[in-house]
Amino acid sequence: MVKTIFMGADPIALPLLETLLAHPEIDLCAVLTQPDRPSGRGKKLSPNPIKAWATTNGLEIRAPDKPSDAEIEWLQGLGIKLSLVMAYGHILRKTLLHSPPLGTWNFHASILPKHRGASPIESAILAGEQQTGVSLMQIVPKMDAGPVLDVEKVPITSEDTSPSLREKLSLACKPLLLRNIQKLLAGNLAPLPQDASAATYCTKISKNHGQIDFTQPAAQLERQTRAYFPWPGTYFDFNGTLIKVAKAKVVPSSGQPHGTVLSADKSGLTIETPDGAIQFHQLQRPGGKMLPAETFFLGFQIPIGLVLP
Repeated sequence: MVKTIFMGADPIALPLLETLLAHPEIDLCAVLTQPDRPSGRGKKLSPNPIKAWATTNGLEIRAPDKPSDAEIEWLQGLGIKLSLVMAYGHILRKTLLHSPPLGTWNFHASILPKHRGASPIESAILAGEQQTGVSLMQIVPKMDAGPVLDVEKVPITSEDTSPSLREKLSLACKPLLLRNIQKLLAGNLAPLPQDASAATYCTKISKNHGQIDFTQPAAQLERQTRAYFPWPGTYFDFNGTLIKVAKAKVVPSSGQPHGTVLSADKSGLTIETPDGAIQFHQLQRPGGKMLPAETFFLGFQIPIGLVLP
């Protein structure tokens, strides 16, 4: 059995970990992950889902703020031969990458070279892609730029939100691993270099990404609503109150100026854009719950004809 370490902190990798643990030729003996972070209303320190899984399964765990020489010595002391990574959140040093004799390989949630960076799932939805996937790539000391061994593709439907697409990509890791595990263990590899000229990049998401700009086309706002559901959510300013919205669809234009409120009733909140109108079927006030439009407008009014900023 080949001694293997996994590096990551996001629950997207849990199906991959289960597959590794069950594989007869893999000895998954350790996990390198992120430190415990404050979470919940009480802001108590809590382990991330990968650390919690590793604890349950009796694996050795390290969770430094940033991997250092101590982690390299730890890997060498364990006799690690193969390192697999997904959603770890660090650019790894050459000394750490080269420590396992069979290399360090990353599962990245896009079809590289598209959507390198921290938010490939949301970015694929925003870009209107019809498919994405998981790329198995050799890590180099540059963000998501290493040669690609194989890709497992998944479709993106018009109904997909970030959580539903994340689930598809999570499950896609299993066939991708099983199809390539013998190559990884034997070192019989011929990964293909990426076309750097075709690379696109995505950033870490912040709350500001959810703000709606009604000068954008309705189709783009519909994708924004799906991409940023449930966090940070999409929202607009109504007289100083931030209203969150969800369940959007594109409807025909009325020819009014962009930002004009066309309806605010049980049919939904409909707002004109430069290309079509956008209709939201769920809304939420600060401190409240996300409600169907019919229920929301029983206690909150937005005037027809108002032009939103």
